[in-house]
Amino acid sequence: MRVLVIGSGGREHALYWALSASPLAEALFCAPGNAGIAEVADCLNIAIDDLDGILAACREHAIDFVVVGPEAPLVAGLVDRLEAAGIAAFGPSAEAALLEGSKAFTKDLCAKYGIPTAAHAHCDTPEAARDHIRGRAAPMVVKVDGLAAGKGVVVAATGDEALAAVDALAADLGARDFVIEDLLVGDEASFFALVDGVHALPLAAAQDHKRVGDGDQGPNTGGMGAYSPTPLIDHALAERIMAEILRPTVAAMAAEGRPFKGVLYCGLMLTEDGPRLLEYNVRFGDPEAQVLLVRLMSDLLPALVATRDGDLDRVDLRWHDDAAVCVVMAARGYPGAYEKGSEIRGLAAAGALPGVTVFHAGTRAEDGRIVAVGGRVLGVTATGATIAEAQARAYAAVAAIDWPLGFCRHDIAARAID
Repeated sequence: MRVLVIGSGGREHALYWALSASPLAEALFCAPGNAGIAEVADCLNIAIDDLDGILAACREHAIDFVVVGPEAPLVAGLVDRLEAAGIAAFGPSAEAALLEGSKAFTKDLCAKYGIPTAAHAHCDTPEAARDHIRGRAAPMVVKVDGLAAGKGVVVAATGDEALAAVDALAADLGARDFVIEDLLVGDEASFFALVDGVHALPLAAAQDHKRVGDGDQGPNTGGMGAYSPTPLIDHALAERIMAEILRPTVAAMAAEGRPFKGVLYCGLMLTEDGPRLLEYNVRFGDPEAQVLLVRLMSDLLPALVATRDGDLDRVDLRWHDDAAVCVVMAARGYPGAYEKGSEIRGLAAAGALPGVTVFHAGTRAEDGRIVAVGGRVLGVTATGATIAEAQARAYAAVAAIDWPLGFCRHDIAARAID
């Protein structure tokens, strides 16, 4: 099977890494990829939003199966275009991808089908959002309705903070539609399942760190690290999440004529009253994919094909007992303005340490050097017999990397150890 992975981040490097181990993968390509993927793969210089270019490349390289990593091409309808051209693809249709593409759509779906989540209001202009905020009590959460690369959520402790969030999101992201919702209290966790339109197969649970600074301080980011498994989700809670949130969502999407196929990523708040849905993503998380895929014992490719074909009821995935920790190294200044082009050294030494895999994200090869060209740049991932051992290995690898203009959090997975 000739396989093409779409994307250029750490998630896509992890997907490529996992798929490359499959005996079914006769040839493996990535578009556009990054410096780490390019060391071992054929990278095609095609942007993820160039749907025509992707379709042409699939024909040129006789691609049998496409794995779409990021959310933007899914929401834009890439899977629909590929399937219409007779090219099998992993990921939801544009109609199903609205679960991530519109928070208002997801909230309305939850209300209609009784899926537990926070109470909310949808405001279709910044003015409407401000009026709603002035008429309610804080704290509250202000969210951009559409895609925002992990930067469209602000937790506001006061009404003034919420009003300022609307102004900032409108100015910085051009946001017009907002969802204002109640603040849920508890522990946040991530739960993943493969979904074939009817059946849902849970994957391992993980927990990520969204805030940029140690101690969960500072603004939200796309993710500064993750670990798996999480002690917050045991077998009984996983079954409850499947029964109360995930399976009802799969059934609701089918009832709405938008059957979901792909990976469904539930962002959850574990409250005193049980799990509550914060939001859905319609693809593997980043950096959660890194910690999940290094723990996956089974061949990933047949599972993705079965998801697309509607045969998940025949799939059983097996997992390594080892834990995994991923520490994201980002360019100084992220999630704000950051410098591009700084050189990164020591990657080979870091990757040679026991249990360590360094996944690239915002990197490029220039004149024999690896340079940073993005905000989140590396996902330094390690496995170990315990979370503590995996964490120690990951930070030893971080220490081996020579990148003065990079930074990371120093407390990834600490909450699972303390």
